[in-house]
Amino acid sequence: MSVDLERPRERPIDPRIVAEGPRAAEIARRTVVDPRIPRLVPGFDAPFFQAGLAGYSDGPMRLVARRHGCPFCITEALLDRTLINGGKGRRKEDPDLLACECGTGDLEENRAAGLEDHPIAGQVMGTLPHEMAEGASILVSMGYEVIDVNMACPVKKIKKASRGGHFLTVPDEAIRVLRVVRDAVPEGRPLSVKLRRSYDDTPEMARNLERILDAAFDLGYAWATIHARTVVQRYLGPSRWEVLADLVRRRPGRLIFGSGDVWTAEDIFLMLEHCGVAAVSVARGCIGNPWIFRQARDLMAGRTPRPPMLAEQRRALLEHFELAVVLHGEARASRQMRKFGIRFAEHHPAAEEVRREFIACESTAAWHEVVARRYPVE
Repeated sequence: MSVDLERPRERPIDPRIVAEGPRAAEIARRTVVDPRIPRLVPGFDAPFFQAGLAGYSDGPMRLVARRHGCPFCITEALLDRTLINGGKGRRKEDPDLLACECGTGDLEENRAAGLEDHPIAGQVMGTLPHEMAEGASILVSMGYEVIDVNMACPVKKIKKASRGGHFLTVPDEAIRVLRVVRDAVPEGRPLSVKLRRSYDDTPEMARNLERILDAAFDLGYAWATIHARTVVQRYLGPSRWEVLADLVRRRPGRLIFGSGDVWTAEDIFLMLEHCGVAAVSVARGCIGNPWIFRQARDLMAGRTPRPPMLAEQRRALLEHFELAVVLHGEARASRQMRKFGIRFAEHHPAAEEVRREFIACESTAAWHEVVARRYPVE
C-alpha cells in the first residue's frame, strides 16, 4: 500500500477560508496546545503531528521529522495478522530499533544523540476482532505510547479484505472491533481511532460515521482523527473542512483531530481555526518536507517561517539516507530514497530539473551524485 503523492494543481481549500478568516500567522500566535493532549501523551506539546503514511512514515522519516520539531508520530498501518505472524512491525517498526542500532553508544546515549522515536502511536489495521485485539497487544508490548485503530484506509484491496475504511459501511462490526481492542489494551494506555468523514456522500454512510465516532468516545478512546474526504474519494478532490467543523461543533469537549489538504504550516492553523479541531494531522504535506513542523513552531512563536536553505536540504537528505540504510539495508534504502528525493526536490531552486534527476537514479551512487552536485557544500 502507498498513498497517492500527487499534489492538487490548485489550492484545494475553499478560498473563502483564507480570505475571510484571520491570517494564519495571527491564528498561530494565539494558538496553544489543548492541555489534555500532553497530559495523555507527555511530549506531545504542539497541536500538530506526523500522520501514518503507507509506504513512507517509517523510522527514518519519523526521526528526521522529530529533528525539525515534530512532537508526535504515527506508524503506517500495521496489519494485525502480519504482527501476529512476526512480520513487518515486529522489528522494522520497533520505535527503539534505530536508537539501538545507530551510532556507537548504548541505547540511552543514542537517544540523546537524536534517535528518540517517542512519543509514538502504533497503528493497527485488520478485519477480525480477536486478531485486531492481539495485534494491539503486540504493539503495547513494543512500547508504543498510543494504540491507533485504522478505520480510514481507502486502498481498494483493503475493501476486498474488509478492513480500513470498509468499516464505515458496517458500523456494528466497527464498534465490535473498537470494543475488543479497548479490552485488550491496559488502562492508562491511550487509544485513538482514524476515520474518514464517511464512506461516500450518502446520508446513511454519514450516519454510520457518527455512530462509530460516538461509540469510540463512549468506549473510552482518547481522541479520533477524521480525514475530511470520503473513502470513495481516496485522495482526489478537495477535503470538506465544513463537514469536519460541523462534526466538531456538535461534540463539545471531545478531542477530535483533523486531516486533509494540509500542505503548508499556514494550513495547520487555518484548519485549527476553521474546523475547531484540537490538533492537525500532517500527511502528504510532510513527505520530503520535515521543515513544515519547524515552520509551524516558528509561527506559534511569532517568528516568520523561512524555507530551508540548500545546506539544510542536503543535511536532511543525507541524514534520512543514513537512517534508511541502518533500517532497510543499502539496496532498499536506495529505492526508498529516490521517491523521497523527488519530494525533497520541490524545495530546490531548480525543482523540476532536480526532480527529474532523482527519478532517473538507478543506484545509490547516482543518488549521491545528484545530492553532491545539486546540494553543494558551501
